[in-house]
Amino acid sequence: MAATSRGTTPEPPDVRPRLTVLSGPSGVGKSTVVAHMRKVHPEVWLSVSATTRKPRPGERDGVQYYFVADDEFDKLIANGELLEWAEFAGNRYGTPRRAVLERLEAGEPVLLEIDLQGARLVRESMPEAQLVFLAPPSWDELVRRLTGRGTEPPEVIERRLEAAKIELAAEAEFDTTLVNTSVEDVARELLALMAVV
Repeated sequence: MAATSRGTTPEPPDVRPRLTVLSGPSGVGKSTVVAHMRKVHPEVWLSVSATTRKPRPGERDGVQYYFVADDEFDKLIANGELLEWAEFAGNRYGTPRRAVLERLEAGEPVLLEIDLQGARLVRESMPEAQLVFLAPPSWDELVRRLTGRGTEPPEVIERRLEAAKIELAAEAEFDTTLVNTSVEDVARELLALMAVV
């Protein structure tokens, strides 16, 4: 005999997606993991950051980044339109606030792919956010990935390696660490953390 219950059926708990922040050192493969994940699950909304840096070959405005001039970026900061922003390797990067909040309100899973400074600022303004650290399999592998890009001059690579040491030391500040040994595995683990299955 099937069990029955009297009275009202309890409401299911409010399972609204929360903001997930993916961070880690430069060259660890954040963009590659996110691109793979969104190919499999295009419903995961990735916030597009604004940046003052020039586009790399193949990058398009509004797709990888919103490429803005310094004075335009100053206005975004002054008007409180950025959830977080940071300066890295001589350029500024920031997350437009309104789009993130609108997607979360609509119940969509939202992913930010940002650097350590940005992740710390998001933690301050949105403590309920889930912070995920993407770690390299080893330091040597990270050096290989950064120097193998071939898109930046040696002094920029050197600055990125110095920054990577600092970023790796901040791993304990994050809720979860994923080691990037396989793009497919990390993407699957990240989706599970975001409850997108």
